[in-house]
Amino acid sequence: MKCDMHVHSIHSGPLLSSYGLGSVCRECYSPPEQVYDTLRRRGLDLITLTDHDSIDGGETLRGKPGFFLSEEVTCLMPSGNELHLGVYDLAERQHIEIHRRRTDLASLLAYLEEQNLFFSVNHPFSTITGKRAWEDFVWFASRFPALETLNGHLLVSNNGQAAKFAHRLHKACLGGSDAHTLTSAGSAYTLVPGARNKAEFFEGLRMGRSRAGGHSGGYWKLTRDAVLIMGSAIRERPYLGLFTPLALLIPVFTLVNHCKEAAFARRWKTISTEDCLWDKNSIRQPLSSV
Repeated sequence: MKCDMHVHSIHSGPLLSSYGLGSVCRECYSPPEQVYDTLRRRGLDLITLTDHDSIDGGETLRGKPGFFLSEEVTCLMPSGNELHLGVYDLAERQHIEIHRRRTDLASLLAYLEEQNLFFSVNHPFSTITGKRAWEDFVWFASRFPALETLNGHLLVSNNGQAAKFAHRLHKACLGGSDAHTLTSAGSAYTLVPGARNKAEFFEGLRMGRSRAGGHSGGYWKLTRDAVLIMGSAIRERPYLGLFTPLALLIPVFTLVNHCKEAAFARRWKTISTEDCLWDKNSIRQPLSSV
C-alpha cells in the first residue's frame, strides 16, 4: 500500500506571516476534497492530510475510503530550534493535547509514546524550519521512530542525508510530497509492501518495513509551485493582481532557497557521517542531561 505522508490543503494557514504577508496569501489553496481525489487518481491507497498545526481539513474527509487524520506539528526543541513533526492517525482529543505540549519536546514525545501514535521528523536535513544544532540530531536518533527520507520538494542531497541517517540508525523511512499545490501531490510517497489495510500499513511502519518512493524536488519544481500559489492568491483576491510584476522575483527567491538547501546539506554531511559514530547508546546518553 502507498500513502503520501506529507501533503497540505487550504487549511495549512498563512504564508510568511512573520513578514507581514500572512493576511494576503496562504501557504496552500488546495481544497481537501480535491487533494483526496487527486491522490486517489494517482494511485495512492491510503490518504491523509498533514496541514500545519490543524486537522480542520480532515473534517470533510472523515468516512472516505482509506482516509486517516494527521497533521504537521510545529514544535520547539530544547535547543530553541523549530521542528516540524508529522503525527499520524490521531483523534481530535489527541490533537488538542499535542498542541498543549508542543513547546516542551520531552513532554510531547512522552505523550505520543503513551498514546501509541506514530510520528516522524519531517525534512530533518533542511533549512525549512531554520537552523539546526548537533543536539537536535541527538534527539532525532534517540527518540524518534521515523524520519522523512524523501521530501518531494527537497534536493537529492538533502534527502540523501536523511536516508543515510535513517538507515544507519534503523529508523522507519517515510516519503511525502510536501505538496502545497495539486500538481505536486503524490510525487513522493511511503510504501509498505504486502500491507492490505491501514492497520497493516502502520504495523509495517512500526516494524521498519517501509520504503520511500517517488521523486525529490529541485529548483524548477519549487519555482513552478510558487508561481501556482501566487496565481491562486490572485484568483482569491483579485486586487493582488496589482503585484503581478513581483512574480518576476519568484525565480530569484527560489534560487536563493536552492543554494541555501545545498549549503545546508554540505554543512551537515561531514558532521553527520564522520563526527558521529552512529551508536545509539552513546547518542542516548546526553539526553539524561537535557
